[in-house]
Parts: sequence; structure tokens; C-alpha cells
Amino acid sequence: MKPHIFPFEIAFADTDAGGIVYHARYVEIAERARMSWLKTFKPAPESIGFAVVELSAKYKKPLRIADDFIVETIVKNVGAASLTVEQKFVKNDEIYAILVIKIACLTTDLKPIRIPAEWHKYF
Repeated sequence: MKPHIFPFEIAFADTDAGGIVYHARYVEIAERARMSWLKTFKPAPESIGFAVVELSAKYKKPLRIADDFIVETIVKNVGAASLTVEQKFVKNDEIYAILVIKIACLTTDLKPIRIPAEWHKYF
């Protein structure tokens, strides 16, 4: 699978008093990137959804106010009812952070379900 690319620019609200991106903002930005990626699935079944069940983050270099960068999203592993997704925060070909997220496939009433076969073409 080719990585999904999500461009982003750091705003003042994303930073701490020193102008460095607050660590928790990476999680929120990664969520926006995953939502953008999931919207590319056609057609997107309304009967299922995904929820984060595990998350790890490695911060390599700090992003700062006004930095332009991309989040590269790629599936690293497909299980029966879950995906492991890696999201890299990249600026000028340098990796600033890596988030690894396990997301579970759920029904609309939040019960785990196998990932539908027609979705496997996206991973």
C-alpha cells in the first residue's frame, strides 16, 4: 500500500509556551490524518467503524510553530478484526515522530467484528 499523505501546519494553539508542539497534539493530528485516510475508502460502509485500542509514540525531534510537515499513514499489519497503523510525522525528509496505533473494527453498537473482506483491498 502506498502511504496516505496528510499535510499540516503547526499553529500557535498546537504549541507550549516555548513554541514546541505539545506531545498530546501529535495524537490529535494523527487522528485527523487517519480520518482523512479512511475517507478515501470507497464506498465506506456505514455499518462498521474503527476505534483506537493501543497507541505508542516515539518523539525524535520537536516540531515548532509554523512548521509545515506531512503525516504518512500506512498499514503495517492486518488482523482478523484489527489493523496496526504506523504514522510518521515528516518534514524535509526527516522523521520527527512515529506513532503506532492499533485500531479495532467495530459494529455501530461498538461490538468487535471481523474486517469485511471488501475492505482488505485498501490495506
